[in-house]
Amino acid sequence: MSTDKAADGYRNNRVGPILRAGPLTQGVIEAAEEDNPGKEIRVDDKIAYVRIDTDGELILRRETLERALGRPFRMSELEVSLGSFAGRIETTDDYVRFYYEKTL
Repeated sequence: MSTDKAADGYRNNRVGPILRAGPLTQGVIEAAEEDNPGKEIRVDDKIAYVRIDTDGELILRRETLERALGRPFRMSELEVSLGSFAGRIETTDDYVRFYYEKTL
């Protein structure tokens, strides 16, 4: 890896969930795209896990997840599949927000 690429790694502002592969994953991808209009949502499928991220802030709303999954959904269900995440996290009964307070 070049020195420039290594330095750029410290300057990224990508945030979002890293999910274990499973039935919830596709619904989270769909909700991320719907709940974050105008943002490029990056999906990196590593077979065993899937990294879903965007720049600065990513929001997942319960209502959108319910629509994408076709069933009632409690936000606490996300924790079971959430292996890790990038950024900071704010959770409520109605949404989960991944974000950075400061932009690099």
